[in-house]
Amino acid sequence: MSRKPTLAVVGATGAVGTVMLDLLSTREDVWGEIRLLASPRSAGKVLRVRGEDVVVREIAAEEFDGVDVAMFDVPDEVSAQWAPIAAAHGAVAVDNSGAFRMDPDVPLVVPEVNPDAARDRPKGIISNPNCTTLSMIVVLGALDRAYSLQRIVVASYQAASGAGQAGIDTLRDQIAAVASTDVGDRPGDVRAAISDLGPFPAPLAMNVVPWAGSLKEDGYSSEELKVRNESRKILGLPELKVSATCVRVPVITTHSLAVHAEFAGPVDADEARSLLVNAPGVVVVDDPAALEFPTPADVVGTDPTYVGRIRRAVDEPNALDMFMCGDNLRKGAALNTAQIAELLAAEFSQP
Repeated sequence: MSRKPTLAVVGATGAVGTVMLDLLSTREDVWGEIRLLASPRSAGKVLRVRGEDVVVREIAAEEFDGVDVAMFDVPDEVSAQWAPIAAAHGAVAVDNSGAFRMDPDVPLVVPEVNPDAARDRPKGIISNPNCTTLSMIVVLGALDRAYSLQRIVVASYQAASGAGQAGIDTLRDQIAAVASTDVGDRPGDVRAAISDLGPFPAPLAMNVVPWAGSLKEDGYSSEELKVRNESRKILGLPELKVSATCVRVPVITTHSLAVHAEFAGPVDADEARSLLVNAPGVVVVDDPAALEFPTPADVVGTDPTYVGRIRRAVDEPNALDMFMCGDNLRKGAALNTAQIAELLAAEFSQP
């Protein structure tokens, strides 16, 4: 009987790490020992995983000895430092940060789209895409295989939790500040009622903010360029035309996207809908006559990508317009990382 591989979870006490521990406790148990690693500040905490109490240990090089897979749910600079150390100690590092996504020697993997890429890892590191990309790429991968994707135009509606626990706390505090008030009908009254913007450039409660990330060339945000560059890499389409506008909305968790996708030839909406019904990791909710379509409030806490409002573009027979929702802390982060790790667990468990 083959042994179960050893897993390390780095960043187990953060927002994504908390979801990761829930996934490890509820998905098929493919792991032997699970080690929980974190910063000195969090070391010593006791967390529950697989029905057992596990003490969080301070991250150190020797903690990766004997580890087969190390999942990183930490900021870029922490991953940049520690993922290569884990790999040097023999572990495969599965990294949820942006530190390695565009490294040509690090595969960017979505198991429903490009699982074979996980085997080509010359640095011993596999990268997990950004949560916005992950909220649409499973659907687009299925459609690309059938119709040959040429161009996408995306407007994202991103939840506060995409900015971490600080984003969640800020939105809840802002909602409390404006609840039971009459603000929202005069310029500046919402801003005046909110004292703390947190990680956002403008009030998020009772508002939408057309910005996520940092400023890059030509007025684009870093989040918008991630959607472009990561979609190209995952789909293996280096010339794919991508235009994205990322908007932060007053939703705690679950990103939404309006996607216009153009293909090499004519597409039929009914055929595409049937294809997506059978696509792994996708749930179709698409009955406009009954007012049935995905919304963040209905999708939060679930694993698939939900898609609806599927229709052929009025003036473009080669294009589809769609609306998608995906929990940005589950498939958008922890779940995809866990799925990659499970691919590796199967690889390591082979006799």
